[in-house]
Amino acid sequence: MATVAADRLFGKSIKRREDPRFITGRGQYVDDVKLPGMTYAAFVRSPHAHARIRKIDAAAALRHPGVVAIFTGKDMAGVNSLPCGWDLRKEKKIPGVVQDLAMVPHMPLTSDAARHVGDPVAVVIADSQSAAIDAAEMVNVDWEPLPAVTNTEKAAQPGAAQLHDGAPSNVAFKWEIGDRGATDAAFKSAAVTVKKRIVNQRLVANAMEPRACVARYEDATGDLTLWVTSQNPHVHRLLMCAFVLGIPEHKVRVIAPDVGGGFGSKIFLYNEEVVCSWASRRLKRPVRWTASRREAYLTDAHGRDHVTDAEIALARDGKILGLRVKTTANLGAYLSTFAPAVPTFLYGTLLNGVYTIGAIHCEVTGVFSNTTAVDAYRGAGRPEACYAIERIVEAGARGLGMDVAELRRKNFIPKFSGAYQTHVAVAYDSGDYGAAWDRMLQMLDYKKFRAEQEAARKQGRLLGIGFSAYIEACSIAPSKLVGALGAGAGLYESGKVRVHPTGMVTVFTGSHSHGQGHETTFAQLVA
Repeated sequence: MATVAADRLFGKSIKRREDPRFITGRGQYVDDVKLPGMTYAAFVRSPHAHARIRKIDAAAALRHPGVVAIFTGKDMAGVNSLPCGWDLRKEKKIPGVVQDLAMVPHMPLTSDAARHVGDPVAVVIADSQSAAIDAAEMVNVDWEPLPAVTNTEKAAQPGAAQLHDGAPSNVAFKWEIGDRGATDAAFKSAAVTVKKRIVNQRLVANAMEPRACVARYEDATGDLTLWVTSQNPHVHRLLMCAFVLGIPEHKVRVIAPDVGGGFGSKIFLYNEEVVCSWASRRLKRPVRWTASRREAYLTDAHGRDHVTDAEIALARDGKILGLRVKTTANLGAYLSTFAPAVPTFLYGTLLNGVYTIGAIHCEVTGVFSNTTAVDAYRGAGRPEACYAIERIVEAGARGLGMDVAELRRKNFIPKFSGAYQTHVAVAYDSGDYGAAWDRMLQMLDYKKFRAEQEAARKQGRLLGIGFSAYIEACSIAPSKLVGALGAGAGLYESGKVRVHPTGMVTVFTGSHSHGQGHETTFAQLVA
């Protein structure tokens, strides 16, 4: 009779199951996919932040040895705009919308004007990667440079260069959360108010493996297979099939093999995989594209890029009476897949932090600029919220002349178990922030450190310490909730555990591993 092993694997530190193939160079990434008849894609991209396309002359490039075809946006008739998967419009009854989201076109290959450096205008398909790259450099584009705006603060100012006809003054949306009236009243009654300009700079994800895709169309069956560096192949299949190419989902298989890092930037549907999939159907041959590091910097969705004016209202004893936040969020030239969700529902709903705050009001203006699109990156909205709160709390303590650790401790939400309703929609399930804080100060021996710091300064040495207290949102589900907030698709997940007659156990999950070690952790959970 079979017995259960006494030594439990769950919770143990064990060697990862997937590591041997990675450290011995046997991982299988998109660029490792080899198919008969493979062709290679190279994109012709804009060197300008903003420029009208007068003419594209590909005659010389077509004569280059090894070139199979060259396509521009005008060749892709019937192909739709890349969709934005998050809606912010009043008619959809999305909470907090002040000005509707401007759903601007985002074509796989732009044919009227380029709106950021790296915007693709043509693709060269050749029998080798070197031939494709060389021929792409031979494509002659007649550009008419236009005024551009790249600065977040200036994007919506009068006189700024206009990106889209459908977004006057480059405003993508306006959104708010909280109680404006109560917050205004809190500031009027405050003993001390402090205001601070906070800049959360733009970031590039820069995963070790650049984005890549291989598309193969089977003419005999009408099936399309796409290998792609994706954190979420289900999103790729849904958006590309239903919204862009108009292919039935059951005719498309999307495979995300080993992926060398994602950080959020590999969740989204991009121009390149759409173009390669379309080109494979057109040519009846597989098409491969792998980004160079330069292309990755120009085209992978960037992160952050917020400019925030934060204000805090304080009583004389240090109690936080009110918080006011006004943020301008740079979305780049186009709407990436989940871009509108990041500076709204993933940002504003975390502004209560771990503190008891009398009243909160936040307003966000999303703007277009002549820069790469911005979307979710490592935490997506929550780090921006935490940064804004902690910087203004720090400034508030200094404004009161109070110790920064003491001010935080004084304002923590008291220990609770059950629902704590914040002023920004969400409820917390449980917490004892003061106890954790006290333990941290004890481990640090905070009073001793402050004494050492003072003594060191008298000797000309500088010792510093910084504090940050934050709360994290673990998920953005269930589907009924996120649908009401603007999500264009369900964000559910499922799993399956199959026990075979041989005693082997197979675990099926739609959660993709791109460095997290799922093969090991799921095995530990099931064991």
